[in-house]
Formats: sequence, structure tokens, C-alpha cells
Amino acid sequence: MKETKLRWNIILWMVSVHLIALISLPYGNLACLIALGILYPLTAIGVTLGYHRMMSHKAFKAPKWLERIFMTIATLSVQGGPIEWVGLHRHHHLHSDEPADHHNSRRGLWWSHMGWMFQEVPAMAEVPALTKDMQKDPYYVWLESNFMVPTIVLGALFYWLGGWPLVGWGIFVRLVVVYHVTWLVNSATHTWGYRRYKTTDNSRNNWWVGLLAFGEGWHNNHHAHQANAFHGEKWWEIDVTGYIIRVLSGFGIISNIINVKKV
Repeated sequence: MKETKLRWNIILWMVSVHLIALISLPYGNLACLIALGILYPLTAIGVTLGYHRMMSHKAFKAPKWLERIFMTIATLSVQGGPIEWVGLHRHHHLHSDEPADHHNSRRGLWWSHMGWMFQEVPAMAEVPALTKDMQKDPYYVWLESNFMVPTIVLGALFYWLGGWPLVGWGIFVRLVVVYHVTWLVNSATHTWGYRRYKTTDNSRNNWWVGLLAFGEGWHNNHHAHQANAFHGEKWWEIDVTGYIIRVLSGFGIISNIINVKKV
């Protein structure tokens, strides 16, 4: 049997973030709540709009300056560098819920939610081949190795404005919320919900993940039409990320919007 290699750097990081967030909770104040209320949506939408729909699936085209802003904001999620994130996500769609899928939901809820990160991820070896487009951009190559820089700068700003309580809430509490909401797309939306399309994976449409993750919970729709810029297909499938894309498109800021005709 092949020995399991644990990723101790990831384990220690996740334990530390969760512990600091827990310790920070009693010290919250109005400034902390405002920081969380602003930065949680901004960070999450950076992931859903930037990492996911724009870069992983090319669902729309943004001018390079705006594209880089979206991707930089997404690094505030501290989910690895942008090249790694996009490469792993593209790999997931190639092998969704198959043995090669790094967060294969058929291995259980814990595994698909976060357990997969704590062990060696074979899919990492495929990232370079899946992200050749991003490797042509020197800024993304730099950001891959320095993805913590925006968060460190933000943390220093928070410390200057409000001391450790603001750092605790604006960085660590926010990260815990963003982490688990992101992971719910891998776990909950492959476990609970309804299926509009007969895909080969376990993807489902889940309304409460749709609300928490700004439209990413309509996951069966997404897996059926992966490049589609809009995940919510019915009027009641609230898709905040899709609404933002429509607004940006309406102002002519972004173009080449992919809107697959539904069956």
C-alpha cells in the first residue's frame, strides 16, 4: 500500500487560522463587523468572478488591467496561488467525482470538504500543463509565488487602523468564513440538492450554498454548462456573481460573455 504523505504546512496553517479566528471572536467590535461585512463578499466574489468564471472557464473577457485586479483580490482568499487554483479547478472538471478528482465527493463529505488538502495532491503535477495560458503573464507568475503579499499588506493596514482585533476579524475570521463557503461548493453541492441535468458526477443545485457563495451553489447547472457565465438559470436561482457580470457587460467593461442556451 502506498504511504500517505501528509502536507504538514497546510495542516498547520489551517489549524492556526481557525484557532486565531476563534480567539479573536470575543474581541469583535463595530469596526470588526464592518471589515468582515465588506471583505467577505469582496474576497468571495474575487474567487467566484476572478479565479472561477473568468480565468478557469473563460466565461467572459475583461481588459488586462481589470483581469489582474480581479485575480489580485481573489488572492485575499489565501487558497494558494492563482495558477495552482485555476489548474486544480480545471483538473477537477476533467475528472469530476472520478478517482483522479482530488476532492472526489464519492470519498465522503469530510474528504471533499477539506480532508483532501491535508494529503499529497497528485493533481498538482498536472497544473503546469493545464495553465499554459496563465504562465505567459509575468504578473501571474509573480503572484503565484507571492500570493500572500496582498493579505500581509491588508493585515498591516488593519493593525494600523484598529490593532489586533481588526486583524483577527478582518483576516482570520474572514478567512475561516471564505474557506468553508468555498469548500461547501466541493462538498455540499455534490451531496444535497436537486439535479436538473444528468451529468456523470454528483453535482447538485443547492439554494443555501447559492446564497452563501454568491451563485456558485447552482452547481449542477454549472457542471452541465461549464463555460457559462451565469449559473442561475431560473429567476429564483439567485446568482450574485452572474448579476455583476451582467452589469459589467451592460457598461461595456467586459465582453465575450458566454451564455449557453438551456434545454
